[in-house]
Formats: sequence, structure tokens, C-alpha cells
Amino acid sequence: MSGSAKTPPLEWADGTYEFALRWGELSELQDACDAGPFVILARLASNQWRVEDIASTIRLGLIGGGTEPSKALKLVKTYVEGRPPAENVSLARGILETSIMGAPQDQPGEAPAPEAESD
Repeated sequence: MSGSAKTPPLEWADGTYEFALRWGELSELQDACDAGPFVILARLASNQWRVEDIASTIRLGLIGGGTEPSKALKLVKTYVEGRPPAENVSLARGILETSIMGAPQDQPGEAPAPEAESD
């Protein structure tokens, strides 16, 4: 288990990007949205979101995933703020879920059973 809170590479906007909200990005997200990560996640999941929940989660997720801050801002202005908000709710929710709970492949549990050898 690697414990990564980074998404796998995702096709989004004009290319392929990784997203992650580490401690610093989560702290900045709280300030930008005036709410904790689970409150923001609950708003995204229940369609009670605010536009800042979507834009800030994606922008900070891009930065945490390795995108330069100036490029992340430009991407969000073009592909989030320049589009209907509902287009990016699922992405923001997925970024935040992965960042809080870890990537699905990193979840504890039983390892998959080895495949049986065929004769």
C-alpha cells in the first residue's frame, strides 16, 4: 500500500493531469470555501455546492498534483469558470474523496487472490 492521495492520471480539459490535495492545499481549500474538507465533500455530494467549492478544489488539486500554480489558475478560468458549474462537480468530488480517503487502490483490505495456473 502506497498511501497516495493522488488521483491516477485523468483526461481533463486540454490534457492529462494528476490531482492531489495535501495538507497545505486542504488548509487553503478550507480558507477559500470557509468550510472543512468533509463539509465541502458533503456539499458536492448532495448538490448543495458553491461555485468556489468546485473551482478551488480543482485548482488546488492541480497544484497538489504537480501543475504549476499559474497554469492551474489558467486551466480553471478556462475549463471550470468558463463552463457550466455542473460539468465539473464530479471531478471536484473525486479529487476531494481521493485526497481525504486515499486512492481506491490504496485502501486496506484483502489482497486479490493469485490467479490459478492453468495446465
